[in-house]
Amino acid sequence: MPRHAARWSLAAAGLTLTLVLTAIVVLSRRGDDWPVVAGPAAVRASAPAPRAELYVDPNGAAAEQARKWEAAGRHADAAVIRRIADRPVATWFADDSPGYADRVRQLVTAATAAGRLPVLTLYNIPDRDCSGQSAGGAADGEAYRAWVRAIAASLHGHRALIVLEPDAIPQAVRGCLDDQDTRERYELLAEAVGALRATPGVLVYLDAGNPGWIAEPAEMLSALRKSGIGRATGFSLNVANFETTADNVAYGTRLSALLGGAHFVVDTSRNGNGPAQKGAGDRHWCNPTGRALGEPPTMRTGVPLVDAYLWVKRPGESDGACGSGAPEAGRWWPEYALALAR
Repeated sequence: MPRHAARWSLAAAGLTLTLVLTAIVVLSRRGDDWPVVAGPAAVRASAPAPRAELYVDPNGAAAEQARKWEAAGRHADAAVIRRIADRPVATWFADDSPGYADRVRQLVTAATAAGRLPVLTLYNIPDRDCSGQSAGGAADGEAYRAWVRAIAASLHGHRALIVLEPDAIPQAVRGCLDDQDTRERYELLAEAVGALRATPGVLVYLDAGNPGWIAEPAEMLSALRKSGIGRATGFSLNVANFETTADNVAYGTRLSALLGGAHFVVDTSRNGNGPAQKGAGDRHWCNPTGRALGEPPTMRTGVPLVDAYLWVKRPGESDGACGSGAPEAGRWWPEYALALAR
């Protein structure tokens, strides 16, 4: 080999070694926001959601209540309700009443203008809640597909975080539907995930119940896979429930491991005192007394697998007409809101 060629070969080898050593040092010092480059054997089910500030809807029921009480001179109560009104909570879309797509567009447009990320809960699957307190939903599969398509179109050009159909998968796993309806439910959810995720910047989390409902995460695997978890951003836990954040993180971590590292979000809206005592029938989950607001909504959880703590259930909205003067599910109940926020 000519001498000058040998010198070039040595130089190239030295440069390569320098680059490799530099890469090792940089990766060893990376912060939480740096991606980890992994080979095919370590492919994850989802990537972490980008950190963002969540959108506060200035026209929510809690904000309206605070304004009413301030006008009526109930300043102390108004200040308590502000603990809910001034936090970002999810906006629920639960029917196909005229103008629903426009309402979605207005919400995400306002959030984009504010530079914030809105949280939406889609809750209109056929046979919703299996004849429970929140029974209803789209008339059939085709109506649901059209509803999702319209919402997906309204999201175009905007960012959003979507919690998709709370309870739909756990209820199916628990057998509340026949085989044909169960298959259709999973197909509808998978199609919805695909339609919503087709818009860049839209994060979709499939609901996976809570640790007090289906205690063994492995029971959820097949249903989540059939429902499109592979294309979703991740899964959600504790929606409209009261299980502690620590228990949800532990449960979610186990489920995540079974799904190849899927990320998740936790509803912390009303879990400040944990769940009510079991054995009281509906009162365990339906407007139980003695509950409290949980961790404030944030996308900076400090837990690598947890993309966000969210207030998916809007604190102060009823779980159902289950005694003690409670209104029907989803209706604003100021007395219960005050009890949660005090």
